[in-house]
Amino acid sequence: MIVLPRHGRQRGHQRLSLLAAAALFLLTACHKDLSEQDVSIQGLVPPLAISMQDVTTDKPVTAADFQGKVTLLYFGYTNCPDVCPFTLANIDRILHQIGPQASKVTVLFVTVDPDRDTPASLAQYTALFGPNVQGLRGTPDELYSLARRYRVVFSVTKATANTAYQVTHSAAVYVFNAKGKAQFIISGLDTNKPDLTGIAADLSDVISQGSTPAWLAWLERLTSG
Repeated sequence: MIVLPRHGRQRGHQRLSLLAAAALFLLTACHKDLSEQDVSIQGLVPPLAISMQDVTTDKPVTAADFQGKVTLLYFGYTNCPDVCPFTLANIDRILHQIGPQASKVTVLFVTVDPDRDTPASLAQYTALFGPNVQGLRGTPDELYSLARRYRVVFSVTKATANTAYQVTHSAAVYVFNAKGKAQFIISGLDTNKPDLTGIAADLSDVISQGSTPAWLAWLERLTSG
């Protein structure tokens, strides 16, 4: 049987106590409640997978192009009278709230109306909502494949002699972490008073995933001595 010196036992107990405190803190942090407008989809929705054209660069993009960035995925169209502009404007406000962390976020605006949303008009539209927003345009097959993957509902009804051109679409915003894994859905960003502060906090938590907090780095140095 090996008996540690008294000071060695004390140091060992101190390390265990610190590690136990850290574990308790992490357990508490993992159970942080989301904003009422955010719904967790971890493990329920497949990772980010996309194949479309970036209308600004006129180049094809895939999920690999967004690795390392927290990605927000939203389906809409430029002629949308209210839901899309309100949603994108509120996303811009959220990004302003999180400050420098916004540089780690990309917003993908996928048009469900590519017949009218030309690359030029889509690029001009997305530029109105800040540099984080990228307009994506796909072929019918690419668009329907992406919508099916994330169970997004949309429809486009062309104008006739008796009816106007009509477009409907889901209004949810999908949030993926820097590794492309689905985290939560944001709803209600087109409403009058969305919980921008709560959503910003949830988004900030996703951005912070994978980074070592300063307090934990300090603890690791302390317990390794």
